Amino acid sequence: MKKLNPINGTAVIFLLITTLLILSGCANNEVVTQCLKGQTYGFWGGLWHGIIAPIDLIAILWRDDVSVFAPNNNGIWYAFGFILGSGGWGFLGGHGASKSYKKR
Repeated sequence: MKKLNPINGTAVIFLLITTLLILSGCANNEVVTQCLKGQTYGFWGGLWHGIIAPIDLIAILWRDDVSVFAPNNNGIWYAFGFILGSGGWGFLGGHGASKSYKKR
């Protein structure tokens, strides 16, 4: 008795990407600048929010008004600052670990 060949993984990925592109073509492009009220956060705000992200993750358990990523941001520069700020925790931890494992 022959086994049926499973669908090729590449074909599945191609089908998923094609479906995603077709469905995203129907998405409504809305202007969100009208929804933003008050201060919008830029690069420096994103950097600060990235640095305090571990504290926000703990605070979000008890408070509903705390969020890790500011919804009122100016886009790519905020995201870039956030990534740099949150990545600093990993760089600092890795630097200290490398000193303790040096050969003597």
